[in-house]
Order: sequence, then structure tokens, then C-alpha cells
Amino acid sequence: MPLALLALAIGAFGIGTTEFVIMGLLPEVANDYGVSIPTAGFLVTGYALGVMFGAPLMTVLGTKVPRKRMLMLLMGLFIAGNLLSALAPAFAVMLAGRVVASLAHGAFFGIGSVVAADLVAPHKRAGAIAMMFTGLTVANVVGVPLGTLVGQSVGWRVTFAVVAALGVVGLAGVAKLVPDLPKAEGVRLRHELAAFKNVQVLLAMAMTVLGFGGVFAAITYIAPMMTHVAGFADGSVTWLLVLFGLGMVGGNLVGGKFADRALMPMLYVSLGALAVVLALFTLTAHDKFASAVTVFLIGALGFATVPPLQKRVLDHAHGAPTLASAVNIGAFNLGNALAAWLGGVVIGVGFGYTAPNWVGAVLAAAALVLAFLSAALERRETAASRTVAGSLPVERPTTTVHH
Repeated sequence: MPLALLALAIGAFGIGTTEFVIMGLLPEVANDYGVSIPTAGFLVTGYALGVMFGAPLMTVLGTKVPRKRMLMLLMGLFIAGNLLSALAPAFAVMLAGRVVASLAHGAFFGIGSVVAADLVAPHKRAGAIAMMFTGLTVANVVGVPLGTLVGQSVGWRVTFAVVAALGVVGLAGVAKLVPDLPKAEGVRLRHELAAFKNVQVLLAMAMTVLGFGGVFAAITYIAPMMTHVAGFADGSVTWLLVLFGLGMVGGNLVGGKFADRALMPMLYVSLGALAVVLALFTLTAHDKFASAVTVFLIGALGFATVPPLQKRVLDHAHGAPTLASAVNIGAFNLGNALAAWLGGVVIGVGFGYTAPNWVGAVLAAAALVLAFLSAALERRETAASRTVAGSLPVERPTTTVHH
């Protein structure tokens, strides 16, 4: 794999840390600002919505800038947002900082996915995308647990200051390791928008929203669920997040490997199993060992869907993949925002801290239905193409008779 993928993974590590670390610190932040847990959950929702809207906006702006420079500018925005969060005197200011940082997220992964795919042979594209996303998953094994530990020990503000420093490292990595890539020539906004006329692109994005939303429905509220229901001590949230992160790393790599071989079967298995595991989490959350295993499985099954869904968007948006790729990253975060909000709603009306797991199971099951629908439409299109090809007259070579 090219060394430039390491730079992309470094940037992804910083972004992944700031995205997920807030989940382990929701009780601390809520207590510090004097707001409820569901209200603090808006820090997840706000970040996710920022990614959703920022992804297409920053990507369109990025078509005018060489890719390496754009990636560096995005990391600068990420640094500024995290510094604002670290210094925020009020909850609204911290929410603004989260949104500023989130604006870099979608475009970084969207542009990064295209760069990663272009750096390798066609049959290795999903693996290259998975390699970049490894930075995001490793963040959940190292960055998020350490950030949670620091936040619980010396204050969550220190955590976000450290995350800003991670952004500086990511910026340096991109500057040093990513080659000078010219901006894509001949790319017009109307060409990029044309990808959204493809039904398969839209279905892949819908699967992304629902499937990954299922993960976030449960994981957004993992801290109160594990401490109030499973009976873990506050400090145990750190190693539970390590388990989640380890699952993400494994699922991401397996998803990347098998997506290059059998993309749709990989989606069937991962989405179906995710729906089942999330439903069972309402029961396993009452037992320490069972809940720990379940947290690992949610991470693994959730991130096994990432490389195949991202590759499917790139495959069907061929010719103008950058905006579609970035919008699909936004779709992940639309799912995050939807699930975090729905999870807060069911908790707020009194269904308890395990209720978001049912929300997640329904979302994942809906994504599985869309996967079957997508495959059925693709088979119908293929059959129609073959029928048309078979009905065309075949030219027969003329035979010249010599006397």
C-alpha cells in the first residue's frame, strides 16, 4: 500500500478521536454545563449534522483547489473547531466548536477515499479505502479511550485540547506524505451532481444512513447505559470503548477484504447480524460480560459495512465520484444524528437507557431490506441489458464466391 495512505490514516485518527470521544464524556460535559444527558447528546447530533451539510459544501469548494492543499485546509479547520470546544465558556459555544470541527470531516474522508482508491489497482480499491478508515477505527482503540480517561481524570477540556494537537500531527502528516496531487481537471458541478440520478448511488447512501445509524443509536448512550444498567463503574467506560474500537478495526479490515470479493453478500451478513445483535443488546445490557461482548460485536458489524458501502458509491458514481463520496460520508453522519436524536427521545420519554438499542435494530433491519432491493434492481437491470443485447441483429460476414 502507498505511504500516502498512512498520512490519510493519521488525519482519520484525529477526526475519529474527536467524533467518538464525546460519547464517553457525555455525563461530565452535561454535569459541567448543567444540562441533561439527552441535551448533551446534541453534541453528537450537531457534529453529525455539520458533517452532513459540510461534506458537499467543502467538497464543491475543494474542486477549485489541488487535493493535497484542500486536505491541509480541512485539517486546519478541524484544529480550530477543537480548540473552540476546549475553551468554550457555555454549552452553545461548545456546540459551535463541534460544528466547526465537523465541517472538515466529510470532505476529508470523501476526498481521501477518492485519493486512496486512485493510488492502487482497481481490484484493491476497497482495501485502500479500508486502510484509510483504519485511522478512524484505531482512534477508537487508542484515541477515544485515552481521551475518555483524560477527560474523567483531569477534565474534558484537556481532552479536546489534546485532540486539537492530534490535528496538528495529522496536518503535518498530510503535508509530508501525500504527493502533490493536481485538482481534478474537467470536473464540473453538474457532472458531480449527475451521480445522484443513479438509483444505486441513492440506495447505497440510504443503506449508509440506516445501517450506521443503528450503531450510533446504541453507542451514543453507552456511558449511561453501561453505568446505570450493566452496573459498571465510571472508569470502566474507557475499556468498553477499547472493545468497541477493536471491533471497529477488525470489522473494517474484514469488510474491506471481502468487499473486493463479494460486496453484496458482505452487506447482507453484516447488516443482518447487526440488527440481531442490537436487538439482543436490550437483554445483554443487564449483564457485564454479555454487554462487553455485545459492544465489541456492534463495532465489528457496524464497520464491516463501511468499505463496501463506500466502494459501491464510488463504483456507481464513476466519472464524478468526489462529491458522491463525500456526501456518503455525510450520510454516515446523518445516520448518526438521526439515531442520537431518536435515542435521546426514547430515553427522554421514559423507556430507559436500553431503549435506543431497539431503535438501532429497526434502523439496521431497514438497511438490510434496502440491500436486497438494491441487488434485485441490479439483477433486473443486468437482465434487461442482456435482453437488449441479444435482440440486436448480428452482422454475418459476407462470403465472396470466386469463379
